[in-house]
Amino acid sequence: MLPVIALVGRPNVGKSTLFNRLTKSRDALVADLPGLTRDRKYGEGQLGEDQNYIVIDTGGITGDEQGIDYEMAKQSLQAIDEADIVLFLVDGRAGLNPADEVIANYLRKTSKPCHLVVNKTDGLNPDVVIGDFFSIGLGHPLAIAAAHGRGVTSLIEYVLEELPELTEESLEVMAQVQKGIKIAVVGRPNVGKSTLVNRLLGEERVVVFDKAGTTRDSVYIPYERDGRNYTLIDTAGIRRRKSIREAVEKFSIVKTLQAVKDAHVVVMVIDARDGITEQDMHMLSFVIDTGRSLVIALNKWDGMTAEEKDEVKEQIERKLEFADFARMHFISALHGSGVGNMYDSVEEAYDCAMAKWSTSKLTRLLEDIVADHQPPAINNRRIKLRYAHQGGSNPPIIVIHGNQTKSLPGSYKRYLENKFIKVLAIKGTPIRFEFKSSENPFEGKVNPLSSRQLAKKERFRDHVKQLKKMNKKKKSKR
Repeated sequence: MLPVIALVGRPNVGKSTLFNRLTKSRDALVADLPGLTRDRKYGEGQLGEDQNYIVIDTGGITGDEQGIDYEMAKQSLQAIDEADIVLFLVDGRAGLNPADEVIANYLRKTSKPCHLVVNKTDGLNPDVVIGDFFSIGLGHPLAIAAAHGRGVTSLIEYVLEELPELTEESLEVMAQVQKGIKIAVVGRPNVGKSTLVNRLLGEERVVVFDKAGTTRDSVYIPYERDGRNYTLIDTAGIRRRKSIREAVEKFSIVKTLQAVKDAHVVVMVIDARDGITEQDMHMLSFVIDTGRSLVIALNKWDGMTAEEKDEVKEQIERKLEFADFARMHFISALHGSGVGNMYDSVEEAYDCAMAKWSTSKLTRLLEDIVADHQPPAINNRRIKLRYAHQGGSNPPIIVIHGNQTKSLPGSYKRYLENKFIKVLAIKGTPIRFEFKSSENPFEGKVNPLSSRQLAKKERFRDHVKQLKKMNKKKKSKR
């Protein structure tokens, strides 16, 4: 398997900045704000052409955590257990801190290969800066400036130089992970997204706390279930624009929207006790416009009275008619009721979104649909739909060719869509149609006349002139 490198240290020492450098991405949120990273975040990096590795970004550890900070620290310690190599980051400008010594004592007990990395040495003498950190007793400190990329390549080369090369089996396993179903869990803040992620995984993988906005970044979690590969994406909750105060929250929302576009299937979590809110409908509209497969989970269903459940179901029929293609589950993420059945809906939606149909099958289906109910006539000319083929997947795109397709009424387009969905048994994913009109290949072209045709044309002109002269003479005599 790929070597796993965990980045640990106090808050705001540059772990997320180094994560982005090592993965050559901007996947981790970076801001001058301690405690921004709260969950373990995984990324893949590459050194040269054949040396790949996995990097884990973690939240900061201080040793005196309480509340949500305690949950963040648990995530960091679990990352250390998962890692093959630990990079312990310290702040070169702030100097040695008592919290650094607490972390170092813990790392020595784990017996994990550990490298002390002194960050933020730009503009300083590295030899002077690292002198304070020899007392930690974790070997020779390595000086870098992650924000500018100085020393990062040398660091990763030094760390990976003694690791064995990947076997074909390991590469095959990683390829299977990349092929897995990406499931993005989205919704408003504090509706139970992280609780649902942990329940789907069967472990406390992401931080869960009784406070809205706990998750700030999109966390990708690859795993395997019943021989099939998945990647769960826990996202930050999206609130109404007027309720957003912090700049960090704006970046979190961008990450959530990017995760929706990156996913194969989106699980929309709705708080059943709050009902279907306007923000839920806006988020559903974005998912459908993006073309992603959709599964709706109404969470916190347990403990509701029969009257409250009937009211929610009535809201669903009235407000979510535009998302009637999606499977709906009434669940309790906290207690696990109804959660296991969601995998069937996710797999069904993914299979439908990635389905392939031959041109002959789609054309025969189009001919049968048109035979049952023909398109209307426009300007005394019947609209003709000639053949259909598939134009893409996720979402499925059906391209229909014919003439005057721009004049096809919306009602007939909906008729075609409903028929295709019914016959092809498409469930859980929106379907899109593209209509293309055939062009006349001779439009705008003039056929060259032969000498005989030119002579005939000239005789006709002379004949017309003579008729005009005769008509003038007759009028003058009168």
